[in-house]
Amino acid sequence: MTQLIAGPMATLSHEAFRRLVEKFGGPDEYYTEMINAPTLMQKGPFEKYYLMNGPAPQKIVWQLTSKEAASMAAAVSVLAPLGGIGIDINMGCSAPEIFHSGAGIAWMLKPCEETFAMVKGVKGAIEKAAPAFRLSAKLRLGAENFKEEDFYDFCQGLCDCGVQRLVLHPRTQREKLARPPRRYFAERLAQKLNPRGVEVIYNGNVKDTDSAKAALADCPTCAGLMISRASVQKPWIFAQLRGALNQEAPQAQDAGGAAFNGLQDLNGGAIDLMQTGLDYIALLQEFQPPEFFKSRMQRFFSYYCDNFTFGHYIKSKMLVAATPEQAEQTFHAYFDEQPSDRYKRLPCQAGQ
Repeated sequence: MTQLIAGPMATLSHEAFRRLVEKFGGPDEYYTEMINAPTLMQKGPFEKYYLMNGPAPQKIVWQLTSKEAASMAAAVSVLAPLGGIGIDINMGCSAPEIFHSGAGIAWMLKPCEETFAMVKGVKGAIEKAAPAFRLSAKLRLGAENFKEEDFYDFCQGLCDCGVQRLVLHPRTQREKLARPPRRYFAERLAQKLNPRGVEVIYNGNVKDTDSAKAALADCPTCAGLMISRASVQKPWIFAQLRGALNQEAPQAQDAGGAAFNGLQDLNGGAIDLMQTGLDYIALLQEFQPPEFFKSRMQRFFSYYCDNFTFGHYIKSKMLVAATPEQAEQTFHAYFDEQPSDRYKRLPCQAGQ
């Protein structure tokens, strides 16, 4: 069965968003947004919000970032008591501020000895604090001048240090989203690592049923698909893909925590796009601090508004909403003007 995984996104992969996704029938796993290990260890005032693990603690993968090897190893002892599937090391973020700090993709470009020592430190901390935790890493292909065999050797080295899963976004450090990801590398990596019992997850441009099937056709050895931005525009995408792939939905929960079968309730029905947006605003107020409201609303609606006929118009309105109350009023007003946009129908039968 193909694993469907919600990818880590800064300012988005928090509990409020997970609860919105879960009510439709969530993924197999939720990666958290990057947790800065030094800030976590310093007990910053907002760190508790990065440690919230609802609504499905058993699906959580904690993603760590830092330029410091010691702080990432130390962070394991904080995360272990919270449960979940495991720890992921971010080696793929190419945002300039992250890279120049020595974190993210910088770990792929440092001397291998330094990177492997960091990974061994995290693995050792896991063995002490949470032996059942899986250790994974999310990465890209590397710098623009990367060499294919060197990339595979680097990945083999990570596995030698105890990494049990690799999530590959097959673009280089500077390649933007407009360039198609090179799926060949994900499939070839999976072929090399599967005999070792190491999973490879494909990540890149999976946004609907057609692109998911194309990715699976090109990467048949990969264990699953990681979906990030598309899950913000379409929080129901995991249920939709399960229908297309003829897979059962995992146990889902609604926004209030009540369990139901998201796939069964979704197939053949209509999604209330207005209510879904309002649900997100309400969940944000319940599970995030006021200081985060504006940035988290802006990030969500910059994707979600692509569902609408006049997406650019409503997006521009939502991005200047300063408070949840203003956002709610603006959203209601759009549907007063464009009521036909409120409901979105999905195919009745799996695979359509």
